[in-house]
Amino acid sequence: MKYKKEEVLQYVAQEDVKFIRMAFCDAAGKQKNISVMPPELDRAFTEGIALDGSAIAGFGTAEHSDLFLRPDPATISVLPWRPEHGRVVRMFCNIFRPDGAAAPCDTRAVLIDAVQKAKEAGITFNFGAEMEFYLFRRDEDGMPTQIPHDTAGYMDIAPQDLGENVRREICLTLEQMGICPESSHHEEGPGQNEIDFRYAEALKAADDAVTFRSVVSTVAARNGLAADFSPKPVASAPGNGMHINISVKTDKVNAALTEHAMAGILAHIAELTAFLNPHGDSYRRFGTKKAPLCVSWAHQNRTALIRIPAASGEYARFELRSPDSCCNPYLAYALLIYAALDGIRAKTPLPAPCEFDLYTAAKADDGMPPLLPQTLDDAKKLARQSAFLQSVLCRQLIDFYTL
Repeated sequence: MKYKKEEVLQYVAQEDVKFIRMAFCDAAGKQKNISVMPPELDRAFTEGIALDGSAIAGFGTAEHSDLFLRPDPATISVLPWRPEHGRVVRMFCNIFRPDGAAAPCDTRAVLIDAVQKAKEAGITFNFGAEMEFYLFRRDEDGMPTQIPHDTAGYMDIAPQDLGENVRREICLTLEQMGICPESSHHEEGPGQNEIDFRYAEALKAADDAVTFRSVVSTVAARNGLAADFSPKPVASAPGNGMHINISVKTDKVNAALTEHAMAGILAHIAELTAFLNPHGDSYRRFGTKKAPLCVSWAHQNRTALIRIPAASGEYARFELRSPDSCCNPYLAYALLIYAALDGIRAKTPLPAPCEFDLYTAAKADDGMPPLLPQTLDDAKKLARQSAFLQSVLCRQLIDFYTL
């Protein structure tokens, strides 16, 4: 259910809510918040709650630091791990300048604009993220260690899999917050886990991805563990990916539309990589343990950059396998929408599929498509030179990711 302002005010008054968390993300996608008391909520909706933008990564300098948070009532959710008496609810916020204009650093607003551009073209994009994470033990002082929670492998069960109860608690918490988990399992690495949740339209999908990271970290801490979403937390083990499943919808069935969308993403992926893989360790993951190495697509082939899973009907989609969970979901989804729209408008043709093991081909230097950027510096250079990025992002965000 999507609440409106008046319904949120009524809910807070009637349901013993004592704290309202105004949540937002910095330019890198790290969640932040400020809590307000119920008497301040109406002012938050109408005028906004002030924050110092110069203290938030990517939001600006001290000379122009005043920004305002206004909550989106449709995103209200109770935080299940907080007390039932004196409840705490959370809403995601949009960020505005004093003149009422959207703040250029607000990546949630960037995604809203991208969704609107797609809507004007008669297209809806749905996204579903598959986010992997490791669980590590904590030391006697409560600090995270590099000791995995278990030594289990892919889809192992208890007693080897020690993470099943943590995953269960995460899934039940997500359900209470209006997010629908579809499956959960132990991944290939020691202490590595994956929980997949149902696809949604772009803005909700990005909100859900940010919520997911928060829930996983919170539940892990409550169980004496540390969750790690970084791309390569264990050098000898598989990295953490954030595989992004994308479906392209119109009021008519049009298979060519999806092909052009895929082609647009392939055409721009090198320029986007600094945003989808913003950490130096992201590039240690490429080309290993089913992480992609080159600009390619295929049917089912898990060594390709874009894979078309064996699914049909409402589950038909394509899967982008390069991003990792260090990315900002709002910015990632916005850029993928813009790249897909560019491919659709230009009717960009798909290259031939790569229905072979790209890792083996790379070693033999045999018929390889172009490589993804191999270092963060390479990715930044391509992004700085990109006319496409300059057409869809403000200079402030490009500089934040590339300087």
